[in-house]
Amino acid sequence: MYVELKNIEKYYGDFKASDNVNFGIEQGKLVALLGPSGSGKTTILRMIAGLEHPDGGEILIDGKVVNDIPASKRGIGFVFQSYALFRYMTVFDNVAFGLELQKVPKDEIEKRVLELIELVGLKGMEKRYPNQLSGGQRQRVAFARALAPNPKLLLLDEPFAAIDAKVRQELRSWLKSTIEKLGITSIFVTHDQDEAIEVADEIIITNKGRIEQKGTPLEVYQNPTTAFSASFFGQPSILPDYKKFHTFEEHPGAEKAFVRPEFVKVTKKNEELLYRDSAFDRPLPKRV
Repeated sequence: MYVELKNIEKYYGDFKASDNVNFGIEQGKLVALLGPSGSGKTTILRMIAGLEHPDGGEILIDGKVVNDIPASKRGIGFVFQSYALFRYMTVFDNVAFGLELQKVPKDEIEKRVLELIELVGLKGMEKRYPNQLSGGQRQRVAFARALAPNPKLLLLDEPFAAIDAKVRQELRSWLKSTIEKLGITSIFVTHDQDEAIEVADEIIITNKGRIEQKGTPLEVYQNPTTAFSASFFGQPSILPDYKKFHTFEEHPGAEKAFVRPEFVKVTKKNEELLYRDSAFDRPLPKRV
């Protein structure tokens, strides 16, 4: 695993933001931290980045414990929800900022910055200022700036939240294809289920500071391991006393069932049923 969190605990006063968090991420994967507001996903991202310090447990990047390593020394690129671009700097200067701090030679900076500006589809806009760009273009600049120092790990905190719906849809596809092209290990925070399913190779579901489930989008959707995971995706109907229905397997201790719309079939009166009727226990295959 390229990124590992082992028994992570994090408190803010009496509030437990991370409760024994454990997971691993393989190199080159694009992983979504998905959960409702206050579920602990951003806290996890900030601890990996080094912007917060865990109260217990270990964070490993490429096999090395980084708990006490400053954020600037972890080799991480960070894309913020609010872009965090310098208003008084051009696109070129914003992207070059991190390289200048590292004292990279000017000719190397120019080559790297122009490569990245072309990569994010902003060629010809090098001299523009942030207020001359659309929201989607600003986020592309922020993405290029995060990539400029050649980080080994890219973290994105709700990168599409401040962008309108149409542009957000376009940026999702762009981000996925760009990260696949670069092969950089990436973790992004979102509360949007559709976004996580569309973009991520794997999804980690968070709830009340804990990890509910981890798997591919198909796995977490089709095979939820907890009631929260089952209820979080789509718009399922909740059956409080599922034993009244006849087609559910009985599970010890289970009190309710979640049924997604795609598993419900509506038939015409007197239409022959191909499967056993769940709501009524009748010997005949036709409705009365």
